[in-house]
Amino acid sequence: MKKNIQSQQSKRELANALMDYFVAHPEEEMSRADFYNEFKLRTHPSKKVLQDILDDLVLCEYITPTARGRYRLQTLQPLTEATFVKGSKVRDFDSPKAMVHIDRPNEEPEYIRVPERFVNNALEGDKVSIVITYNHRRGEKEAEIANIIQRAKDTFVGTLQIEKGFAFLETNDHYLPWDIFLPKAETDINCFGRPLQSGDKAIVKIVEWPSRANRSPVGKIVEVLGASGDNNVEMHAILAEFGLPYSYPDQLEKLANKISGHISERELAHRLDFRNVTTITIDPRDAKDFDDALSFREISDADITPLYEVGVHIADVTHFLKEGSPIDQEAYRRATSIYLVDRTIPMLPEHLCNYICSLRPNEDKLTYSVIFRINEHGEVLDSQIARTVIRSNRRFTYEEVQPILKGADGDYAHELRVLDSIAKQLRAERLKNGAIEFQREEVRFEIDEKGHPIGTYVAVQDDSHQLIEEFMLLANRTVAERIGRVPKGTKAKTFPYRIHDVPDPEKLQKLSSFAARFGYKVKTEGSRTDIARSLNTMLHKVSSAKEHKAVEDLALRTMSKARYSTHNIGHYGLSLRFYTHFTSPIRRYPDQMVHRLLTRYLDQEGRSVNQLKCEEQCEHSSEMEQLAANAERASIKYKQVEYMADKLGQEFAGTVSGVTDFGIFVELNDSHCEGVVPIRSLQDDLYNYDDSIMGVIGRHSRRRIVLGDPVRIKVTSANLERRQLDFKLLEANGEELY
Repeated sequence: MKKNIQSQQSKRELANALMDYFVAHPEEEMSRADFYNEFKLRTHPSKKVLQDILDDLVLCEYITPTARGRYRLQTLQPLTEATFVKGSKVRDFDSPKAMVHIDRPNEEPEYIRVPERFVNNALEGDKVSIVITYNHRRGEKEAEIANIIQRAKDTFVGTLQIEKGFAFLETNDHYLPWDIFLPKAETDINCFGRPLQSGDKAIVKIVEWPSRANRSPVGKIVEVLGASGDNNVEMHAILAEFGLPYSYPDQLEKLANKISGHISERELAHRLDFRNVTTITIDPRDAKDFDDALSFREISDADITPLYEVGVHIADVTHFLKEGSPIDQEAYRRATSIYLVDRTIPMLPEHLCNYICSLRPNEDKLTYSVIFRINEHGEVLDSQIARTVIRSNRRFTYEEVQPILKGADGDYAHELRVLDSIAKQLRAERLKNGAIEFQREEVRFEIDEKGHPIGTYVAVQDDSHQLIEEFMLLANRTVAERIGRVPKGTKAKTFPYRIHDVPDPEKLQKLSSFAARFGYKVKTEGSRTDIARSLNTMLHKVSSAKEHKAVEDLALRTMSKARYSTHNIGHYGLSLRFYTHFTSPIRRYPDQMVHRLLTRYLDQEGRSVNQLKCEEQCEHSSEMEQLAANAERASIKYKQVEYMADKLGQEFAGTVSGVTDFGIFVELNDSHCEGVVPIRSLQDDLYNYDDSIMGVIGRHSRRRIVLGDPVRIKVTSANLERRQLDFKLLEANGEELY
């Protein structure tokens, strides 16, 4: 292989040619004289450049020198394993170019760029083996994809385009840059009593990956979901996109239907009986699975300091669900219930979650409980964890409870107001100790009978929600402390904690700088408690200001993600040393893990379970939680686009909710729908993205458009397939752009 590289060409071109030559001759040993001849290097300067390149390649371990003064490609060493990613997804890079992520034990993760010619059909998230090279112009390492070890995905959801004799699946999955080719045999089928049609949604598995970048992968149809635009089809497509189930297996539903809710006298004998104690549930209007209840009674005379017994009673799911059973295996696989805009996909079969385990009123139910003795100041005097039986007296909705807390007449008004008073004191104590309080606003849709959105509203966390939240937090904390807090010198038993790490210092600094624009201070140094208190002070001050949404959203993005782990590092957001999830076993599998371990450790005084297996279960649960959250966001985004589809050409006021190198994201003030203004669509100037200001700057006008700015837009596109709204920016900070 001869390459006519002239001596006047750049060092970079020579380096690339030299690396290509080594790759083409992986087992040959070559001398400098061989390279002089190969690349026709005649002058002393060109030979000096070659030697510099060889030295650099040795330094980065791309080649190795031999004893005879020759060089060879270092392919005899094991190739480095890495994960293929895109630059836009990596915090430290704003380049859209490809990268690999190398994660070595006990070392900081390393990101290395992959030139386009070395990508070799790797896709987002693929596990790959790489050869590390060196880029002389950039002065940094580069990577070449040698092999694809494992694809991140092989099953995709998209829209069929039927041609004569073949078809394609068009997918908007960011992972896959190609359409999937389907041979004629895959399209000669009938579904729903008719032939396949263009526009049908389908799930396709890739059976043959392309060897060249300009070819499409070959697929096989797994399932046809139905016609695009149908609400059920679109929701099923979203679930399938994230690998999530949209129905429960019939055989497991039948197994669940055989489970009896009968409570034997023998079982009752082993439980504390709370059936004669006032007990209530408070849940959303449309809830069917009631997995928590509160009991209340006064246990002191009126003429001495009031003392109360408050029971937090949780559905005893694990009494009915044997570990390792087929239903339990399916529950573990799902790990969580999934909440889309218009439906819930339960973790458990309907018979279990809505009937047998649900704490329905006027029915005897088995529960796992934490019972507290609390005084009127919200001080917990003692607690007890026990298996119990309850009988709920009343099922409340949040909407029913809120007026009662504000003074209206209603059932159990006295009990509710005392519980509310205790909850407020518990909350005040948490915040005093450094817990961070976000005023969460959740956008909800009014849906018609066909599943189409006809309006939006914001669900606010009021006192009725906070009442329940405080007692659930208290129960979760108490359970975690009971297992995790052990005498000095004693090792705690393996247990799944809900952990939350401290904020990333760089993100915290960015939040501090952004908040300072509006006159707010956020500490970036000091104790964890000091920083948390400064965050709370800032969030409280900004809550009634016009910039509150932008500041609060950035503060939320500054926080680390909470997850499950057996390695307890505490919960930063709650400012707790010990925390777990105990209170929702109907919809979260980690809560069932906690219930089983409580029984093992407290009732049976059992040995600690295998830590590696428990950690694996924690990691799986965290991953499934994230997938469920992604699906929920996708369903919200779909409904936003659907809601705005008939508003093309209309103008709306909004706020800049995010800025990237390709677009300005705007959240509309009235509907809270979010869309993007492509940077390329800004015609008044050429705008460059500046991460330091979280915005863009006009090259000539120096106009700045940054996070939190008030804007006015026109809706230009509503693409349901891509779940994307496109806007045209008309006005920013009160100034017209055109």
